[in-house]
Amino acid sequence: MPLINIILRKTNILSGPKTARKPELIVGTWGLACVAIAMGLFFTSCSTSPDPEYIQEMEEYRNEQNHHFADTVSSPLTKEGLAHFEGLEFFTVDEKYKVEAKFVLNPDPQIFEMQTTTDRKPLYVKYGEAHFSLDGKKVVLEIYQSDKAKQMKEFKEHLFLPFKDLTNGNESYGGGKFLDLKIPEGETIIIDFNKAYNPYCAYNHRYSCPIPPDVNHLNIAIPAGVKGYGDH
Repeated sequence: MPLINIILRKTNILSGPKTARKPELIVGTWGLACVAIAMGLFFTSCSTSPDPEYIQEMEEYRNEQNHHFADTVSSPLTKEGLAHFEGLEFFTVDEKYKVEAKFVLNPDPQIFEMQTTTDRKPLYVKYGEAHFSLDGKKVVLEIYQSDKAKQMKEFKEHLFLPFKDLTNGNESYGGGKFLDLKIPEGETIIIDFNKAYNPYCAYNHRYSCPIPPDVNHLNIAIPAGVKGYGDH
């Protein structure tokens, strides 16, 4: 389960639907990478050999997400949505969207209220910035730390990256995408957009979800991670 949703559940902000049937999931294997390409599931090219460990990591990640959504206890889906769930739609994995960014620590983090889809205003600090280039364009994204999360032993090292790009409102959820990160040990940080996920509001209107700050609205398309769901 994505970190932001774990935190919300632990603080009783979220409670998923409890009764619905669990659909059978059909998940592929990584026996032949090019078969997966032909099916439009994973990697974009057979011309270069993808990292086998990364292939396995992405398969496990996507399977985990699908099982989480199919689980009647943890799923954010409505009862109707869960009854018809056959798996999340993902963009084709492209390793160029796993970037090593320069990490710039914020020397004076100040607590602020992040806007959400409801009146709830959770407290965050701007922990730092990620600087990198993508498709020939320089990108700067602010990375945040939840004030509540840092007080929880199991989440005190976690960071939160909400963002929007030009796919939002078209191929992906209009409200933006989220990424979970960890506090880096040095001056670089890995940002894997292939693991970008939707806030629960993309699946069920009763959730309260952070809205990516304007500074993290990108004027480029990042076709990576989970696609939109239904009419959202």
